[in-house]
Amino acid sequence: MKKDIRSLTLPELREAVLAYGEKPFRANQVYEWLHKKCVPGMDQMTNVPKYLKERMGQDFHVGSTQVVTRQESKDGTHKLLIRLQDGSLIETVSMPYRDWTTACISSQVGCAQGCAFCASAVGGFRRSLTSGEMLEQVYQLNREGCGPISHVVVMGSGEPLNNYDNLVKWIRMITDKDGLNLSVRSITVSTSGIVPRIYELSHEGLPINLAISLHAPFNEKRIEIMPIARKYSIDQLIEACKYFFRQTGRRITIEYSLIKGFNDGADDARALSGLLRGFQSHVNLIPMNPVRESRFRESEIRVINRFRDILEKNRINVTIRREMGRDIDSACGQLRWHYMEGIHD
Repeated sequence: MKKDIRSLTLPELREAVLAYGEKPFRANQVYEWLHKKCVPGMDQMTNVPKYLKERMGQDFHVGSTQVVTRQESKDGTHKLLIRLQDGSLIETVSMPYRDWTTACISSQVGCAQGCAFCASAVGGFRRSLTSGEMLEQVYQLNREGCGPISHVVVMGSGEPLNNYDNLVKWIRMITDKDGLNLSVRSITVSTSGIVPRIYELSHEGLPINLAISLHAPFNEKRIEIMPIARKYSIDQLIEACKYFFRQTGRRITIEYSLIKGFNDGADDARALSGLLRGFQSHVNLIPMNPVRESRFRESEIRVINRFRDILEKNRINVTIRREMGRDIDSACGQLRWHYMEGIHD
């Protein structure tokens, strides 16, 4: 079975080229084509000998992707439904801001976490992505004219920390000076709270941004919407986050989707304030993106504002996330699932 050549680091690619009896500089040429020029295939590598491309083609595939469908929002957000080499479907999004463009990429095909308000869990989990497939999402956005991408959030379908080795390899490769050379501090990883992996990530020497999908300040409520809470309590999760901050110096982002009549009450806001008091964090309040397959609905704007005001009165850093792509299938996993089900608005 052919391997994904985009998943090879430069030292790994050099080993492969040396095994063919070639000089190491050939690996540098191939790596530049793959990770700086982001070509979709080996044919475009004009300074690489034909015989070497043919030899590599016997052992490797480039992991090229096909854009199945593309949606564009009035605010400039682009969402791509991408077919991978094996036919699997994933989503990736570009979001333009005033001074930069952020990519939101997937880490898995589907998701095994089963969060009740998220479309990623609809249809279940298929597999984790390779580091090359994660890189290719960013490259595809750039090729489609949706960039240039300068920031990336791993916040699409899947649980990144359940794809730990490929995630860490992807971070090192996308920030590699011989690749796109993005700043490590421009990378954000969002997790539902795989506590042991948070501790492990703390020691990787990667000053990335860590975002925690919390969505409830009480264990009982969190268990109702996030099965992971049965395994790791909120107290365990917060302690792991504090450890991450002590090791990296990077403030934690607390993602909190406001669900009408469920977690948007004044008591929830006060409990969240107490939970985060004295903790270096920033709360990102998210007006829930309605998912057709979920019974949950978004909170009213006056309720969202009240929730924010309570946090601010308790000296908690908080913002309400700017809503982007609301006029398209912007919820994680929504476009993929609707395409698979043949649902088109």
